[in-house]
Amino acid sequence: MPTKTVDVREAQVSFKELLSLVVEGTEIVLTEGSTPLARLVPIASPTTPRIAGLHTGAIWTSDDFDEPLPEEFWIREA
Repeated sequence: MPTKTVDVREAQVSFKELLSLVVEGTEIVLTEGSTPLARLVPIASPTTPRIAGLHTGAIWTSDDFDEPLPEEFWIREA
C-alpha cells in the first residue's frame, strides 16, 4: 500500500482529496511538524464471507452462566 505523509494543516485544506486517495488504497500519515499523529487507511472488507457454525463445539457456555454470583464474590477483603 503506498503511503503519503501530510501535515495536519495541509490535510484540513485538502481533506476530500486525501479521502479519494485513501479510497484508492493510499495510506495517509498525518503529522504535526515531523511528529506522526494518525493514519488514514481504507476500511478493509473481508475477502471471504464468514461461515456460521464453522467451529461448532469450540466454545461452550456453562448452564449457570446467567445465575446470580454468590455473595462471597462481591465481598472484597482488604
